[in-house]
Amino acid sequence: MVGLKTLKKALISGAALAVLSISAHAADLVLRSSDTHPDGYPTVEAVKYMGKLVEERTDGRIGIEVFHSAQLGEEKDTIEQTRFGVIDMNRVSLGPFNNLIEETRVPSLPYIFRSVEHMHKVMDGEIGQDILDAFEEHGLIGLAFYDGGARSFYNSKKPITSKEDLAGMKFRVMQSDLFVDMVDALGANATPMPYGEVYSSIQTGVIDGAENNWPSFESSGHYEVAGYYTLDEHLIVPEVLVISKTSWDKLSPEDQEILRQAAKESVPYMRKLWAEREAASEAKVREAGVEIISDIDKTPFIEAMEPVYEKHVTSEKLKDLVERIRAVE
Repeated sequence: MVGLKTLKKALISGAALAVLSISAHAADLVLRSSDTHPDGYPTVEAVKYMGKLVEERTDGRIGIEVFHSAQLGEEKDTIEQTRFGVIDMNRVSLGPFNNLIEETRVPSLPYIFRSVEHMHKVMDGEIGQDILDAFEEHGLIGLAFYDGGARSFYNSKKPITSKEDLAGMKFRVMQSDLFVDMVDALGANATPMPYGEVYSSIQTGVIDGAENNWPSFESSGHYEVAGYYTLDEHLIVPEVLVISKTSWDKLSPEDQEILRQAAKESVPYMRKLWAEREAASEAKVREAGVEIISDIDKTPFIEAMEPVYEKHVTSEKLKDLVERIRAVE
């Protein structure tokens, strides 16, 4: 196993190489941004759009190059590389941050948001900014929140019409204690694994299924191996766009403001693409013959989450955050 010291040394030398390759672009600064989603996905296109705005507003001095399809690694790995400054920017799900930044646990809680509109109102306001601010002491600057859609369970075995149907089934979750506890509380078995391993794991029976939104279910091809999709919508988790504090601190205050503003302006652009993509993905999945279960009583699912809240909402800070979110009309 590689020691932490060796890992740091490798990351730092990687950062040095990145700096050298950047300086090769004449006077331009090219920020490398990671995303696990494929090219054309709304989050990928939103960061490209942000890059276009930044390039225009800096007269070509700063650009953003998006590395999609996990070219720079799976989310857990790229988070560490971004904290060390090897990767400049990163679009990441909030789940993998749950064990690192406690504030990210709250918007990741099952059924914390009443609707997508409620989530937008919360994350676009003061509460969202407070959560973005919490990234800084962990070597990252939070720039904006994107949509991650409503996540629901899908599997290869049977239609899930009630909480009882989940008993004993194996579901992939993100590498987050909170996600593991959520699945366990519903009576199923949680299996944390990287996103890229899910297709083959369902196909070979290592797991029965996973949980995700319409576009991810479709773009990953998971609908080809999981023929049942239950719209329990247990999570409406926003995704976050961050920049390495190392990269951020090298920018002038003026350029920092340009990046921050461009990130914020990329949010409505992303949401427009997201709504279009969600509708197209749903249509494709339905056309493929996947059985969609929408007539489901969510109450038992919501009630089962009480121990998850008790375990993960421990500090007064987090309890206050939950109350503030619930109070947003």
